[in-house]
Amino acid sequence: MQIKILFDSVPVDNRFLGGWGVSYLIDDKVLFDTGGKPNSLLKNMQNMSVLVSDIKAIVISHEHWDHTGGLWGLLKENSNLSIYACPHFGKKFKNRVKSYPCQLIEVDRFTRVLDNIYTTGEIEGRYGLKFIPEQALVLDTTKGITIITGCAHPGIIKIIDDVKQNFPSHIYLLLGGFHLMGKDKKSIKPIVDKFREFKISKLAPSHCTGKNATELFEREYGSDSIEVRVGEIIQI
Repeated sequence: MQIKILFDSVPVDNRFLGGWGVSYLIDDKVLFDTGGKPNSLLKNMQNMSVLVSDIKAIVISHEHWDHTGGLWGLLKENSNLSIYACPHFGKKFKNRVKSYPCQLIEVDRFTRVLDNIYTTGEIEGRYGLKFIPEQALVLDTTKGITIITGCAHPGIIKIIDDVKQNFPSHIYLLLGGFHLMGKDKKSIKPIVDKFREFKISKLAPSHCTGKNATELFEREYGSDSIEVRVGEIIQI
């Protein structure tokens, strides 16, 4: 399987546009999140020879703008899509999706999207003092499972625990935003220890993971800590 980095903060070169948010494409068929800007996402897709018409499903981790912003540009290009959302996403988001002739699928539990690609379904998280529903993506590969997160508001360890209940397989790769920005290294160290306890082979931290956490992961994992850059393809 392959993951194309379509949207993130750091571009691989000046052909691509960086921005706040994430968008990762799995095997050219399933898109996880859509970044913050539709024009940037579409340009990056064009530069990676990605056709909007090839995408079958879009899984939205949570409804913050930096994960949903590109969705509306995609739906104008191709509305023959299945949009996977959490049941407790807001009415405004759901109604806007329903204004396009696409299929809105609300998932409250572990659900197959396409062959070897699954969503965790809704997991309860917190953003400040507010409840926020979020889902993550799980890829089942010959190397083990890959977990892809948007922001991990429920907590990255909680998400992993939830996945392991459904997929006890070895975790090969953990990719995405881990929501550790602003935390000091002392408070992040127990998370590194848990990653080692889970025997996660490779990390690809991005987005809201934060500088301190990223540096700690790089020190602990060395060459198995992957820098996430727009325009690159991760083979798994």
